[in-house]
Amino acid sequence: MNIYVLISGTIIIVLFSWFFSLKHGRFHGIPRFFSFESIFILVLLSIKVWFHNPFSWYQIISWVLLIISAYAGLAGFITLKVKRKPSGNFENTTLLVKTDIYSVIRHPLYLSLFCLGTGVMMKNPGIPEMTLGLINAVAVFLTARMEEKEMIKKFGEPYREYIKDTKMFLPYML
Repeated sequence: MNIYVLISGTIIIVLFSWFFSLKHGRFHGIPRFFSFESIFILVLLSIKVWFHNPFSWYQIISWVLLIISAYAGLAGFITLKVKRKPSGNFENTTLLVKTDIYSVIRHPLYLSLFCLGTGVMMKNPGIPEMTLGLINAVAVFLTARMEEKEMIKKFGEPYREYIKDTKMFLPYML
């Protein structure tokens, strides 16, 4: 792994976390940093074997998770972009969105990060990769929990009701 690529990528992730979350008092950006960073390191560790043994069970699982990640991420992003009326940066939602993918899960973008990290981990499933996959999973869960507290402060009772009506990551399950 090239140390300069690692340092450069980490600096970009730190700046993203600062400018889009932490600067505005949205502290869910702290665990989300660890999600982004673990995914970034997973990509660096697995890039050389990305297409190695393309029909092995772990590659097939990887591609399924990467496709789910792309769908959840795009569906969540497009819905937010169209429906939420942001004020300032992307994260400053002014309306509680409960339609489209958000009608069944509260965190499609974090589901996308989980599936992305797990999918990349499955490209080369070793101990370091599984450790980073676990870090990503915990970071995504903590990010979602922290953001929910922020949304309760912002939207109050309507967000509490939304929590009762939807699942966190998987429709009808989790």
